[in-house]
Amino acid sequence: MKKRIAGVLLAGMLTGIMICTVGCGEKKAENGSLTVFNYGEYMDPDVLDQFTEETGIEIKYEEALTPEEMYTKYKSGAIEYDLLCSSDYMMQKLIEEGELQEIDAASMEYRENIGDKYWELATAFDPENRYTVPYFWGTLGILYDTTKVSKPVDSWEVLFSGEYAGDIIMQNSMRDTYMVALKYLGYSLNTGEEKELREAQELLLKQKPDVQAYLVDEARDEVVAGNAVMAVVYSGEAYLGNQYNEDLTYVIPKEGSNVWLDAWGISKNCKDPDAAQQFLDFLCREDIAAKNFEYIYYSTPNEAVIESLSEEEKSNEALVPAEDATENCEVCVQAEPEIHDLMNELWKKLKAD
Repeated sequence: MKKRIAGVLLAGMLTGIMICTVGCGEKKAENGSLTVFNYGEYMDPDVLDQFTEETGIEIKYEEALTPEEMYTKYKSGAIEYDLLCSSDYMMQKLIEEGELQEIDAASMEYRENIGDKYWELATAFDPENRYTVPYFWGTLGILYDTTKVSKPVDSWEVLFSGEYAGDIIMQNSMRDTYMVALKYLGYSLNTGEEKELREAQELLLKQKPDVQAYLVDEARDEVVAGNAVMAVVYSGEAYLGNQYNEDLTYVIPKEGSNVWLDAWGISKNCKDPDAAQQFLDFLCREDIAAKNFEYIYYSTPNEAVIESLSEEEKSNEALVPAEDATENCEVCVQAEPEIHDLMNELWKKLKAD
């Protein structure tokens, strides 16, 4: 656990570094290599070593902090990536641009370990499950200190009421911040209506004086340290926060939220798609998926791993969200260009004012 938390803090330092997982000449690949592009600290390094040991395929591994950074580096063409892992809406963008090749998922030995629910979630951005394989998933909600609130938190309303002015941290993410306002107002996070976005903007501008900061991973740390009462965080970050402070709890507000799904795809330029698919199948294997889960502690779509969890872990909303808790949630998809541009414009004004 400490290794994971320390790793998050170092993720920025690791971005862009190419890592050869076979060590400094200790083992030479016998069956070629794959260049894998993933988020920082989003895979147990031992998993990469084990894949090379079992297959002789060398893994060259690179990390990025955000989907946008990953997309920019991928499209630059400076490095030819074979496998990419990114968020739902970014995988949709890559699919629509013809950047991914089809995966023969039916031939994968361990495909069935991924539950039907997660393949269904993936259809929001990959309608026929032709191009992607689910990796991790989760929600966005509120992490809060139960000793510092006057009543249980169950709604996004708590962020806009003014009751906790100066003790609120919002996500430093355009889509995530507007999602909070849109869902509170009863709209879809994937709205295509300018009127609804402008209404969300008015709400966020009114809220801004109450916001202590707009942060990403540090949002969790500020609540853990007692510097804020509550923060909008991803479910995996909430789980880690609770490991530091048992008074912290996590809730998916009743109005609904974002169910996010990170997935793998094989790039159109991959010269060895069979090896790439072998790597994806390897990640779906129960023992390998369990290693990654124990390293990351985000929700896994691997039902074989879920079944092996303790009852306490299964009941933890940050690890295994209940069905009724996610019924009002949505998967984030690519916005139409004019809506994306408007959101960009509004976000700049929100952060500048």
